Amino acid sequence: MASSLLNGAENLKHVGLISPPRVSFLGSDFHGNCFPNRVLLPYIRNSNAKILVPKCSLSASRPASQPRFIQHKKEAFWFYRFLSIVYDHVINPGHWTEDMRDEALEPADLYDRRMRVVDVGGGTGFTTLGIVKHVDAKNVTILDQSPHQLAKAKQKAALKECKIIEGDAEDLPFPTDYADRYVSAGSIEYWPDPQRGIKEAYRVLKIGGKACIIGPVYPTFWLSRFFADMWMLFPKEEEYIEWFKKAGFKDVQLKKIGPKWYRGVRRHGLIMGCSVTGVKPLSGDSPLQLGPKAEDVEKPVNRFVFLLRFILGAIAATYFVLVPVYMWLKDQLVPKGMPI
Repeated sequence: MASSLLNGAENLKHVGLISPPRVSFLGSDFHGNCFPNRVLLPYIRNSNAKILVPKCSLSASRPASQPRFIQHKKEAFWFYRFLSIVYDHVINPGHWTEDMRDEALEPADLYDRRMRVVDVGGGTGFTTLGIVKHVDAKNVTILDQSPHQLAKAKQKAALKECKIIEGDAEDLPFPTDYADRYVSAGSIEYWPDPQRGIKEAYRVLKIGGKACIIGPVYPTFWLSRFFADMWMLFPKEEEYIEWFKKAGFKDVQLKKIGPKWYRGVRRHGLIMGCSVTGVKPLSGDSPLQLGPKAEDVEKPVNRFVFLLRFILGAIAATYFVLVPVYMWLKDQLVPKGMPI
């Protein structure tokens, strides 16, 4: 199996959704007991956007470079080749529940069934099921780099009329000023360059259109930070805001989300931890200029290094499968009203 996996990785032609090898930010995360579970964070206005104002102590800054073993397109492709088998039954129940999904999509203002919506990194279509509650399926496009995830989406009756395509979040196959809404859930953590992906979100939206990106938040618990930095990108809340602002979005807001049984505790890290929205103020492409892409998917890979990174990344991912089990048990054992 390892041999076929590595041979397939070398010849891989698919492109997809992941995060930058060397990115440094000055921002920091928020400790779980400072905010309730689901609220719009307070903000102040300036000429460009609404900026988060921390109300509690800040965590230490991350190093400029991290290993992040499931961070490149080829690694993510093969990671989801196997995870797609159990994704809806293992990941979603712990980190991305139906009530979380509906709350996270609320700021996207999906109020018209005729809206044209693109769901980028749509995977198995779990988030799309929330979108088609408000928008006709024939007006929704699901895009993902993983044919294995998309195969799961195609099996869902409610999504039969959706357009389903393979594609790259950093190079979307849609014309400029195309969509009324852009939605992406659980995808940004795999983008080699989140800023480039958000720039693309700006480009494909119509004037007045809204982007909604749902993703993880950086944990403050030391062990969770260790495994987060091994596995994939867990952005800090202010990083999301900065990426949106630089891309040209206005009226940027961030909403915290999490399973009810976390009781608002976020220090262990959530695979889905916040929903960020921004409005496109002008037609056309983003004013932001960027250089070449961070990753060349055609570049040959060292088989041993690839396999080692894949195994270490899978081990780190296992930790975040166990975290919700731990939190669920605490919720059952600790009396209601007491902090966990």
